[in-house]
Order: sequence, then structure tokens, then C-alpha cells
Amino acid sequence: MGRIQIIAILGSLAFLFIIARLILKAKLREEYAIIWVLCTLALVLFSFWRNGLEILSRFFGVYAPPNMVFIGAIIAILIYLLHLSIVVSKLHDRTKIMSQEIALLKEKKQNHSDSNQNNG
Repeated sequence: MGRIQIIAILGSLAFLFIIARLILKAKLREEYAIIWVLCTLALVLFSFWRNGLEILSRFFGVYAPPNMVFIGAIIAILIYLLHLSIVVSKLHDRTKIMSQEIALLKEKKQNHSDSNQNNG
């Protein structure tokens, strides 16, 4: 086992530990942690299984295994960005609805207090 392989294994396991701590401390929600755990497990797998990246590269027709890493990373980032865009869009819609409901409640409260002052 080479030095770079040991560094890759330790780095991947350290990252997995950090993700687990963030989940346990409720700083990272489980639904977002899934992608991070899957990517980290892939890193751990390829850290132990050195020929795995070469086999995967040949299967997909990529000539150089390091290029397969970049392709995989770019695809994962694009998928994650799409997911975050969907989440932000939903949050934007919910925020708009909540602000409209708050405005209606404020107006209702103001009208109610105005009618009480007129009656009293």
C-alpha cells in the first residue's frame, strides 16, 4: 500500500467522520447528508480498491482514470446544484405565501383594533 493510498483512505474516513458529527449535532440534515455520505463512501471504496477506477474508466470509455474522477465530480456537482435549486425554489414559494399570510393577519388585526376603538 502506497503513501498516497494511505492518505486517501485516512482523508476519506476523516471526511466521513466529519459528516457523521455534523448530522449528530443537527448542523446537517439527513436529506442533504445522503449525497455527501455516498460520495465519501465512493472515495473510501476507490481508496482501498486501486484498480476499481481503471475498470470503471474502461467500462465508460474514458481513456485516463483521473479524467473519470473529474467527470464523476462534475456530474455529482451538477446533480447537487439542481437539487439545491429545487429546494431554494420551494423555500421562495413558501416564504412568499407566509409573508402574504402575515400581511393579511396584520390587516385583520388592525381592522379589528380600529373597530374596537370606534365602539369604545
